[in-house]
Amino acid sequence: MMNVIETKNLTKKYGGFTAVSAVNLHIPQGSVYGFLGPNGAGKSTTMKMLLGLTKPTGGNFTIDGKKYPDDRVAILKEIGSFIEAPAFYGNLSGEENLDILRRILDLPKSSVPEVLELVGLTQYKDRLAKKYSLGMKQRLGLAGAMIGRPPILILDEPTNGLDPVGIHEIRTLIRSLPKKYDCTILVSSHLLSEIELMSDYIGILNHGHQLFEGTMGELKRDAAIQGYPTDNLEDTFLALIDADNRQRGSLR
Repeated sequence: MMNVIETKNLTKKYGGFTAVSAVNLHIPQGSVYGFLGPNGAGKSTTMKMLLGLTKPTGGNFTIDGKKYPDDRVAILKEIGSFIEAPAFYGNLSGEENLDILRRILDLPKSSVPEVLELVGLTQYKDRLAKKYSLGMKQRLGLAGAMIGRPPILILDEPTNGLDPVGIHEIRTLIRSLPKKYDCTILVSSHLLSEIELMSDYIGILNHGHQLFEGTMGELKRDAAIQGYPTDNLEDTFLALIDADNRQRGSLR
């Protein structure tokens, strides 16, 4: 299976601090790739590098066979993204905000109602964005990422602020998208149970270093060999992070 996103020793330093250190990602076409790590692990920084929002200080990456930075514009045309808190025009409705994106991307008018329906905002399309709840803003941000059916989605904490019903709906939507629209999804979340349910592959970072990449089955196999719990992703993840932190402490 072809990898749509590949990084080779991708690194980002800020002065003397290394936020991302020699990370190698391999994200297969048509997969949902769950990207995990504690706060400050380097997930968002990695995603920002893939989107050209911050420049790598080492390594390189390719997206759909296109290499950064030579093909930066061509890469961006293939990606829909949701990074941190999405920004909107508060005095415009949800529908009007999406229509601005539609016009910028030169998409047909039908793309707005289609994506509003996908994220469950059709009945709130005329409400001003400033009057949206946090969960509704997250849905609107997801709609903005998905408008025009881009072949690649990069989603950073897309379920943040949603209630359990909303989390279930967005998880089900994300899980369905690769088959529905032949897209590839890189998604980060602190809700490990959700990542376990929606992801085909898992990547784990800690302090900017890559601890694991592979399927859930491979993660459980590796964890069992090391004597870590394998009942659920959360327990396995916490054991991996704890062991890595203890090893780092002993090296100081």
